[in-house]
Amino acid sequence: MALRISAGCDSHDGKQPEKGGATHPDRDGQFRYLNDLADDFVDAGEPVISVDTKKKELIGEFANKAKEWHPAGTPVRVSTHDFVTDLGRAIPYNVYDIAHNEGWVSVGDTADTAEFAVAAIRQWWTQMGAARFPNATRLLITCDGGGSNGSRVRAWKAQLAEFAAETGLHITVCHYPPGTSRRSVLRPVVSLCCAPDAARSLYGAPDVSFGASSDKARP
Repeated sequence: MALRISAGCDSHDGKQPEKGGATHPDRDGQFRYLNDLADDFVDAGEPVISVDTKKKELIGEFANKAKEWHPAGTPVRVSTHDFVTDLGRAIPYNVYDIAHNEGWVSVGDTADTAEFAVAAIRQWWTQMGAARFPNATRLLITCDGGGSNGSRVRAWKAQLAEFAAETGLHITVCHYPPGTSRRSVLRPVVSLCCAPDAARSLYGAPDVSFGASSDKARP
């Protein structure tokens, strides 16, 4: 069978993920409310963070979609299969400080749970947030409505209540409207403050171990 492609009419394109489901009639109003609230916190010198669990990565000599430069004929040899090994998976949980345009990544090795999510926020506050906001009395958290920080996850709320009691912060959580998590500020921002092994995977190198990054980032 012959295949003829007309010049200028066809192209070899990948899939473009744009279909996010039904749109709520008040979608614009919802985002304006979130934006105005975040602006109020920032103007008052209070911390605003966006949190999210990123893609889980297999630990070991596995292939990934990224690429990096090597001398010709010397590609990195990786496994032909991607079965989970005893090394498990790396679970990065990102905390992005909107006011300072900085991020923190905690890397877990068990499961993406509410306890782990709040532990990552606690680590960010202990290692970075408290120093940058010494007079803070409030904290605004923005996140999507599913996963470990989902709007219906009671453990998430219970863990946040414990964190609030520890720090004395009045915590406000705003979840993005359904079907809009791709608009999260964490999507275009890659800020790997404490996970160099995770950064290596972005450039094509396999994640062969947690290394020092997981020891430093683990809650």
